[in-house]
Amino acid sequence: MTSKNLAFLFPGQGSQKVGMLAEYAQTYPEFVAVFSKASEVLEYDLWDLIQTGPEEKLNLTEITQPALLTSSIALWEVWSAKQGVVPAFVAGHSLGEWSALVCAGVVTLENAVKLVQLRGRYMQEAVPVGEGAMAAIIGLDDDKILAICAENKTHGEVAAVNFNAPGQVVIAGVKAAVDAASEACKAAGAKRAVELPVSAPFHTTLMKPAADRLANDLKDVEFHDPSIPIYHNVTAAPEASGAKIKDLMIEQIYSPVRWVECVASLADQGVTQALECGPGKVLAGLARRIDKRVSVANAETIAAMDAAL
Repeated sequence: MTSKNLAFLFPGQGSQKVGMLAEYAQTYPEFVAVFSKASEVLEYDLWDLIQTGPEEKLNLTEITQPALLTSSIALWEVWSAKQGVVPAFVAGHSLGEWSALVCAGVVTLENAVKLVQLRGRYMQEAVPVGEGAMAAIIGLDDDKILAICAENKTHGEVAAVNFNAPGQVVIAGVKAAVDAASEACKAAGAKRAVELPVSAPFHTTLMKPAADRLANDLKDVEFHDPSIPIYHNVTAAPEASGAKIKDLMIEQIYSPVRWVECVASLADQGVTQALECGPGKVLAGLARRIDKRVSVANAETIAAMDAAL
């Protein structure tokens, strides 16, 4: 059964932590089966790495991305096993969009796990460590941030890349340009400018080489038409064609994440409830600030999922 007012939201990088979702593996064989499949593809024990760390290894982009994708799909399988209703829409933040693709039947879990491992590796290798940076700008209008980024391109590439919530925008690019733009944002009235602990400037044009490499890997991968409408980061709109979704997933690597528009569009479609299908509560917090019409539950614990059901 499909619920017309329910959406699933899938988190991206930053929601991972060592030991996450441990109780699910002790209770649900469906959950364990998803990790077994992913580990077979990756050729290492993904669940063991998530549970025991070390944290530095889990935070490596090419490990974080399959870890979060697999976690989200495992929770989706538990929800399905509990006969939870099918959402009317799905959306994922950055990496989370790949989780949405699997749940909507666009790509298989096995293909997605391998592709996000490569995606993470390519994104990391596109810009040498230390040369790129990302910073969250808190409490400044989008238009001001866009103007400041444009003014600071003399220092190198810098752009607004994650429109996460009203008053929370992430900028990224060459470190010197991000530092200069961050200072300019604070001078213009931003409450804070916080450098993020990431190793590459995601969703900027500096990621174009990573997108080109992933496009080559995607040539032989079949993308089916989605069984559930997906709101995409690049367009903040659904796309019915699997072939066109493939193009969007390449473009997504070097394009801004239009998350505010995605959540607002879901609310406009009648969504009043959502489940953050992954570890953490980041997207629930953002949704509260984006549109009060959407109430977001989480699935971080079995009790939380049962409450959502």
